[in-house]
Amino acid sequence: MDLNADLGEGFGRWELGDDDALLDVVTSANVACGFHAGDAVTMRRVCERAAEVGVAIGAQVGYRDLPGFGRRFIDVEPYALTQDVVYQLGALQAFAAVAGSGVRYVKPHGALYTAIVTHEEQAAAVVQAVLDHDPALPVLGLPGSAWLRLAAQAGLRVVPEAFADRAYTSEGALLSRRRPGAVLHDADEIARRCVAMATGQPVADVDGGELRLSPASICVHGDTPGAVGIARRVRTELEQAGVALSPFA
Repeated sequence: MDLNADLGEGFGRWELGDDDALLDVVTSANVACGFHAGDAVTMRRVCERAAEVGVAIGAQVGYRDLPGFGRRFIDVEPYALTQDVVYQLGALQAFAAVAGSGVRYVKPHGALYTAIVTHEEQAAAVVQAVLDHDPALPVLGLPGSAWLRLAAQAGLRVVPEAFADRAYTSEGALLSRRRPGAVLHDADEIARRCVAMATGQPVADVDGGELRLSPASICVHGDTPGAVGIARRVRTELEQAGVALSPFA
């Protein structure tokens, strides 16, 4: 099983999350590429640290929306969205190469991640960006999404993921962050859910039903209170359950 986290999301003097601590826990790092978060100094620092500790570097691409942290839908024309994603991939690849590593996968962020679950045109635009930049890159996303379906049809390797600290609807979609209980905070509950996901057992959906997920990667968020402690607990519980942890890419 792979553990991924969104990292490098600070900007200038604004720091978000403990990148160094999380890089000692996760196996893959989704590094912000400067559009919704991140800047050149942060990108270089995170890439160098990830390369040093053997964590896979992934491109965390999003809408051009620093004020909204990429969590607001933007009705970008598909061709322009493709170029925005290519721009971000190229920027991160440069810093990864300087660090002696490379970008090994792509994961959309925030509102873009949510939009391309159902938004066919934008999903196709992001797929095209990966094809244009490097069709060998795997793509990470929500099972059942238009994004993964179109990526698979285009010949890209698709990697389904689940979220350690997010509530799910009975249909397997993420509960909107605007709804109460969308983000989980109890480390014990989160760790139990992750072990269940990784071992093929069901987890409870928001309605109390049983939902079975089969992820190849589990995302632990780095910007929630107590994130590092939660991530460490998740890793410990997975390892104690006999789940081997390694990057998928």
